[in-house]
Amino acid sequence: MTLDRPPHVTAPPIVGLMGTGDAERWDRFVQACPDATFFHRAGWKNVIEQAFGHPVWFLYAESDGVLRGILPLAQIRSPLFGNSLVSLPFCVYGGVAALDAEAAAALDAAAQALAARLGVDHLEYRNLAPRHADWPRSDMYHTFRKPLSPEPDTNLLAIPRKQRAMVRKGAAAGLLSRFDDDTERFYALYAASVHRLGTPVFSRRYFRLLQQEFGADCEVLCIEHGAQAVSGVLSFRFRDEILPYYGGGGQAARALAANDYMYWEVMRHACQRGSRVFDFGRSKAGTGSYDFKKNWGFTPQPLHYEYQLHRARQVPANHPLNPRYRLLIRAWQRLPLRLANALGPHIVRQLG
Repeated sequence: MTLDRPPHVTAPPIVGLMGTGDAERWDRFVQACPDATFFHRAGWKNVIEQAFGHPVWFLYAESDGVLRGILPLAQIRSPLFGNSLVSLPFCVYGGVAALDAEAAAALDAAAQALAARLGVDHLEYRNLAPRHADWPRSDMYHTFRKPLSPEPDTNLLAIPRKQRAMVRKGAAAGLLSRFDDDTERFYALYAASVHRLGTPVFSRRYFRLLQQEFGADCEVLCIEHGAQAVSGVLSFRFRDEILPYYGGGGQAARALAANDYMYWEVMRHACQRGSRVFDFGRSKAGTGSYDFKKNWGFTPQPLHYEYQLHRARQVPANHPLNPRYRLLIRAWQRLPLRLANALGPHIVRQLG
């Protein structure tokens, strides 16, 4: 919730564009601003530019040399899925992060003007909290966030009984967790998983860029059964939060309860390091991942994805639940994995 203008600031906000020398100042603001998330960090500018080639506008509002708000934006121009300006594509959260209402309004106005100038179909904010009650919105997505206890055993006992049994099944199977220095083992597991779901895969380069930009705040945990990695997850660390973001398992994962054990290990390691919030990320209502997270004892919280329509007449529906894509999903599942991995990055970059 943004407040009135801070008492030490006298000048109205001026909106500028983040330059190469602004990243450190930008990230200091992100760490301190209650509205900001991991997906507001400056590193996303390089990731989106280099991994996907999309133009970006990372806007800030400042007065008297002091940052008062930020708004990261990227444009996706796709012959398949339209032309959009989004805060922020490939991220579950976004929108304006500001210390006061005046700065927030200045950034919002600048984004709307940019969207009009670019001639996009729509401007999209991926908000944790509502901002524009009069804009169309999507009610499909929910996030799952829960406080962590400092004690691992307390967190384990907080997991509902049936789900806790799956964690213990994985432990009884002799599964072990190991942090990896690179994304290679994780990528093979992740790519196989999304192929089974019938969705296109991100490129290897994308995950390498995430590690390059965010360093220790982007970590990979793999679950091993003997000498074989059977599941893996890439997580983000932000303030006192842990966010397992991309995950997947091989063919043996289900029988070993490896994915269940994997998320428990993320939770256990995180609470031992001092993390106090577990962010299970977004899921679409009515999907298996939505039910899986509820089974862990997480309460779904609606995300407020808001759209200002410009050339578009309705909110976009570029997601696997759209009946239009049912046949395409089935066809994608039948592609050889190597071919799907080669084609996938060219398609997923257009989705956001």
